[in-house]
Amino acid sequence: MKKNFLMYNFAILMAVSFLFVACNNDDDDTQPQPQSIVEIAAADAQFSTLVDALTRVNLVSVLEGAGPFTVFAPTNAAFEALGVDLSTISDEDLTEILLYHVLGGAEITSGQIAEGQTYVTTAATTGPNDNQLSMLIEKAGTAVTINGDISVSTPDVDATNGVIHIVNKVIMPLDVVGHAAANSAFTSLVGALGAADGDLVNVLKGDGPFTVFAPVDDAFAAIQSTVDGLTTEQLAKVLTYHVVAGANVRSTDLTNGQVVSTVNTPTTFTVNLGNEVTITDANGDESTVVLTDVQATNGVIHVLNKVIIPNNL
Repeated sequence: MKKNFLMYNFAILMAVSFLFVACNNDDDDTQPQPQSIVEIAAADAQFSTLVDALTRVNLVSVLEGAGPFTVFAPTNAAFEALGVDLSTISDEDLTEILLYHVLGGAEITSGQIAEGQTYVTTAATTGPNDNQLSMLIEKAGTAVTINGDISVSTPDVDATNGVIHIVNKVIMPLDVVGHAAANSAFTSLVGALGAADGDLVNVLKGDGPFTVFAPVDDAFAAIQSTVDGLTTEQLAKVLTYHVVAGANVRSTDLTNGQVVSTVNTPTTFTVNLGNEVTITDANGDESTVVLTDVQATNGVIHVLNKVIIPNNL
């Protein structure tokens, strides 16, 4: 009788063990499997337009790669809000638009984005000389915006080969004027371009290439009384003194003592390389380059902490 009782208990233990293992196997079967960026997008109906576009220009295989990638993914609603029939866009242009949403070689989560403004390099290469285009990311608390007015609605969708941030608009590559308008630190510059003679806004929207040495708002504020006293013709001379036409001059192209010819001919300024990059204007005053190589579709922007003044006003 005792032997039968032991056998009975043993049978119960075996059954319980079997059920435990079976339940664990069932749990394993129901766990979501890790997915790549493309697999996540393909499985979510809100990204069907994006997936179709990626497929059309053969970028699916790229984003199936090892990465890591950071992808800012527009929803179907974002494409609809763009108001453009994608079938009217060439494959080449569509490829660059899509690549402008991708940061290659890095997985950047929202927690890794610094407070304030940061320029990042995208995978799009439609800048002059095939330079990769820049994108402005701005973080305030938990809110993240792209190029001034595009919101990250859902951050940090984790993938096996990177991370997806869902955005509410399609992010279009910017020219030099677009970059200036997107950055709140250039409000005075954009206003001055619109007020000056010469239709400078439309000029700087042209093919270029242009190299723009762009003063921040504080730079204009420091000489506000001088700016207020300028005629629109003089203001145009000041602004064109900050522009080099016909060249996309990146920081690596600058040399110490380089004399730079500007659109405001024949006035030049001189580049000084040391612990920091500075510019000596025609009056001997010095301005510091605080940020370099903001790459736009038709040129490049370097940011100045002071307005440089020509000597032909």
